[in-house]
Amino acid sequence: MLPPVVTVDNMRRSDAETIAKRVSSAELMRRAAQGIYNSVKFVGRVAIVCGSGNNGGDGYALACILLQNGITPTVFRLSDKFSTDGLYYYRTAMGMGCEEGNINIPAPFEGYDIVVDCILGTGFKGEVRDDIRLAIEAINACSAFVISADINSGINSDTGVAQIAVNSDLTVSIGAYKTGMFLGDAPYYIDKLVNVDIGIELIDDPYRLIDFEQLHLFEGYNSEVYTMEEFLEKTGATPETLDAGGFVLEMTKAQRKTIVVKTEHTAVVGDLNYVYFAADYIHN
Repeated sequence: MLPPVVTVDNMRRSDAETIAKRVSSAELMRRAAQGIYNSVKFVGRVAIVCGSGNNGGDGYALACILLQNGITPTVFRLSDKFSTDGLYYYRTAMGMGCEEGNINIPAPFEGYDIVVDCILGTGFKGEVRDDIRLAIEAINACSAFVISADINSGINSDTGVAQIAVNSDLTVSIGAYKTGMFLGDAPYYIDKLVNVDIGIELIDDPYRLIDFEQLHLFEGYNSEVYTMEEFLEKTGATPETLDAGGFVLEMTKAQRKTIVVKTEHTAVVGDLNYVYFAADYIHN
């Protein structure tokens, strides 16, 4: 089956359902961290930049896994607040010998080989706060290999819109790809994108991922192909309000035609009853 692509609402409700019926939230956080650890070879000095929510909790859980594998990371906390599971993994990591760094010094990530962005998760929308903006700017200014956990901090997970966001060498999506990873500003911030399955069963039928190189199969007879700018003009949407999957599905059903919306690096395809997303930076 083709990999799923979901909205934030679908992911959130599916996550809650999985926690209520099958897997604890702490175990899902551990699986997310393990997925990040498995996605890249961790070597040298590692910095993990953590926010106050569950995305930060993924970072603390990752710190525990790194310590178990002989690497002592440095955690940079942007808040004194923790999610419940995040606090558990933070205390565990500190008890195992994790180091803490000061985000407020000049060039805080100088000398690090890998920096992991665990600041803002899929629930983020709106404007980035000044303290988080400074942390994002510091990450973007460093020479380390940058990994974003779930989605690059600063990107809206539904629309892809970002005023400022972390520039990642690798983004490790957790559970399922999000629609915002293919829209708006996301292609300018994500170099490579992978997804790790942590056992969340999706409630709603998701959109699906196709290989970017397969787009020509949908652009033949009886299809309509738009640039994103043309599509926004036709629908009257803006990048901030665009529900790309919903708009494309509505159009393809109404017109009984395949609809293809393309950018240089991404595409959304409506093929009568199905919606597909694609990006040339996906690496499965």
